[in-house]
Amino acid sequence: MKITIAGAGYVGLVTAACLADKGHDVICVDVDGEKIHLLNKGIVPIYEPGLEPLIERNSARLRFTTNDVEAYQQAEVIMIAVGTPPLPDGSVHLDAVWKALGRVVLAVERDCLVAIKSTVPVGTGDEAARFVAENGRPGVRIDIVSNPEFLSQGTAVRDTLQAPRIVLGVESERAERVMKDLYAPFALPYVVTDRRSAEMIKYAANVFLALKISYINEIPNVCELVGADVQAVAEAIGMDPRIGRRFLRAGVGYGGSCLPKDAKALYALAASHGYSLKTVWAAMDVNEKQKWKLLDKARPYIRDFRNRTVAVLGAAFKPGTDDVRESPALANIERLIAEGANVRVWDPAALGHVARCFGDAVVCCETIEDAIRGADVCLIFTEWPAVLQFDLHRYKALMKTPIVVDGRNCYDPKAAKAAGLIYESIGRPAGLGLQAGDEVVDVQRQPYR
Repeated sequence: MKITIAGAGYVGLVTAACLADKGHDVICVDVDGEKIHLLNKGIVPIYEPGLEPLIERNSARLRFTTNDVEAYQQAEVIMIAVGTPPLPDGSVHLDAVWKALGRVVLAVERDCLVAIKSTVPVGTGDEAARFVAENGRPGVRIDIVSNPEFLSQGTAVRDTLQAPRIVLGVESERAERVMKDLYAPFALPYVVTDRRSAEMIKYAANVFLALKISYINEIPNVCELVGADVQAVAEAIGMDPRIGRRFLRAGVGYGGSCLPKDAKALYALAASHGYSLKTVWAAMDVNEKQKWKLLDKARPYIRDFRNRTVAVLGAAFKPGTDDVRESPALANIERLIAEGANVRVWDPAALGHVARCFGDAVVCCETIEDAIRGADVCLIFTEWPAVLQFDLHRYKALMKTPIVVDGRNCYDPKAAKAAGLIYESIGRPAGLGLQAGDEVVDVQRQPYR
């Protein structure tokens, strides 16, 4: 089929490459000329494992352009995959969606489907249908479909090619038939419903994950109070098939471009209808407080961060991506800078974003060793493989004071203690950091030896 993807961002590029890999002829169109220029040179402007070789392998069936006529004129299916950023009140900014639809109705010359993959408020598909009915060319039929994506950054290619389901929100038999023909090469199960339900499925799925993460991030706070081990708790409850193991890793909160935005949007959507989603509000509140957990754990050792050297390992909100949007690390870096700390940051993918955010206020390090050398404390925000595999003895050898505050429970506490570290983690038994009755180690007066 002839497919056009409107938007060469994260969702658009992954979707385009996967559809081309299944044999479709795909054009990806974007208003950003520089991005299209890079893609036509074979340079993928986002970090996503497996995406670059997939695009290269399917270059004969995958084109990139800024030309609306080339992109839309003869397309059978047009997918809208543009950004829908949040507004200050939590609702969604839809300008890019309406601009893309405007360009479609001006350029398309044949009957086609427009499938909205962008995450949009419930009812947007109905508004889009009215828009194309009022503004489309006479004699050209455009059906609007809701086809939400459920990609996870770092595994997006696999998530597309091996999705647990494909959601189709359709209002006609023709739309259902065409979308099933489109996805037939994937051989995946369908959920076929109306447009509004499909739009709601996207929000309900993402916000459920936010609820699950926030729940497991509150449990370690109680574990620390009562002397329990959150990892044992999470392992045991995850074995229950009603709960499942995924998204049960205690840490410093969720981030990225989806869960924070979608939680706010769903809360705002319900509020606009006079309903308060209390569970969603609680999840957002927990997530906001949890991101400061590492600084709270570090303060008994370093009362004042002024002129202290702080190593930050990981800036991306999770491993496998360079996305720093809503990253707990960036919020903490900003606060550390405000408190006068000398901040060194290491991340294998996201240092460019860090440099753009903070400029000369931080030092971007190419290696973990460079980040921790001479540091008073190390804060771990992202469980990159290089962090998980790092020799614990190197912290002791290189740091001024080997205080490691681990927001992702990367290490065995006993191994950390054996390596001579002052080691704090999330929701695991006390005994490796401060204990009741211990004298506070204040590195401003008495560096740890």
